[in-house]
Amino acid sequence: MAKQRIGYIDAMRGFTMILVVFAHVCYFCLDGPKMGYNAIFILFRLPCFFMISGWLFEPVSHRPLKVVVRHKAMVQLLPTFIFLLLLAPPPEFFHQLGTLKGGYWFTFVLFEFFVIYLLIVRLPRPFRPWVTLAIALAAFCCARYYNAIHASATGALSVVVSVLGFLSVTLWRFFLFFYLGTWMRRHFDAFIRWTDKPAVVLAMAVVFFLIASTDHRDILWFEMLRFFVGGVSGMWLVFSCFRIFSARLERLHLSRPLQYVGTRTLDIYLLHYFFLPRFLMPYADQLRAFDSQFVEFVVILGIAFIVLAISLIASYLIRLSPFLGHYLFGVKYR
Repeated sequence: MAKQRIGYIDAMRGFTMILVVFAHVCYFCLDGPKMGYNAIFILFRLPCFFMISGWLFEPVSHRPLKVVVRHKAMVQLLPTFIFLLLLAPPPEFFHQLGTLKGGYWFTFVLFEFFVIYLLIVRLPRPFRPWVTLAIALAAFCCARYYNAIHASATGALSVVVSVLGFLSVTLWRFFLFFYLGTWMRRHFDAFIRWTDKPAVVLAMAVVFFLIASTDHRDILWFEMLRFFVGGVSGMWLVFSCFRIFSARLERLHLSRPLQYVGTRTLDIYLLHYFFLPRFLMPYADQLRAFDSQFVEFVVILGIAFIVLAISLIASYLIRLSPFLGHYLFGVKYR
């Protein structure tokens, strides 16, 4: 039986995937992480992605653990290491197995979240949110001090730090958003009842933009508050907007393209690194010379759409082969 897809969830995935490509153009092609409003997008982009991942995973989380882990390893881990090998062949491959996996950390960490959640749901219900919060807070603190410890670590401590890096433990701070996605799916009717009020949506918007208007400060509690409150309010706001305005997106003929991108997020994520125009780096200063975030946004978005289009074409061609589609993207063919 085919899975029933929810239009606005796929559209939201597509929107978030576009922002991921947008961010990578900023990072890898223009060396400007804060260009084109990306400093705002970064607050909710990954929280949205992990929330959606939790939302989609919740219905299968009660299946036998071995079955789920085996299937997710095939879909998440195997393609990740295949594409990392293609992007960075040995011996460079072995130098890319740290926290960020040469850029392919998301699918690796998402697999870990599947396993962690499968273990958490086997705990007594009252303990689950507290264990989740403890994981997220501990990982945030680890992320803050990891580089300093890694630089000075020797002996056994160096091995431990390297293992933590390979497991991408510093990125487990996003697990809170994954867990919230599963919670929203389990209690969807109650969630909508309490959040479907204009006053609540407005309050979330105010909270998010207040957080977004603040600058980075080298204070642990402040950055922790900014990360978690900004992430929760941002993903909540984006989710509400896509759900409430789904009919309007249909009328504007935006929903179907976003949904299509949303159904190809894994393909795009794995492929787009090969098509990023890194040769644009020398022209980054010319773009900054305009001193306009809006101009930067338009240019970067245009580049991101080109990368996205090429990735989708490559995805389509690869999926024509059942062998490649299965092992590269985890596609099941009839």
